[in-house]
Amino acid sequence: MAEYSSLLSDLSENITNEDLEQLKSACKEDIPEDQSNNITSSKEWFSYLEKNDKLAQDNLSYIEHIFEISRRPDLLTRVIEYRTTVLKISEDDEIDTKLTRIPSAKKYKGNTHTVNSVSRACRLGI
Repeated sequence: MAEYSSLLSDLSENITNEDLEQLKSACKEDIPEDQSNNITSSKEWFSYLEKNDKLAQDNLSYIEHIFEISRRPDLLTRVIEYRTTVLKISEDDEIDTKLTRIPSAKKYKGNTHTVNSVSRACRLGI
């Protein structure tokens, strides 16, 4: 749990007020406007996500997605490092998780050969 708290603290230190507004905007379908207006810090944002089952120490896919669409690779990298070092998630598991975030990619879940082929093709630019 200490590592998770440290991760959230590190992320919070790297989110400005302007960044927070962008992140909240990316979550507008999941955070009602009246509640979004009450969130004034990144710590409050993380707390809201935890209370609404969007974030947990072993479930970071939601914020990964938000950081990805908000074009914050620095924050996304920190989350992925946490997942691979603290949670010990293998590369195959990580690919699996990323694919399930994309609704149309769910059909590939469970078909490791297809997932690996798609991943390999993407890396090769095919």
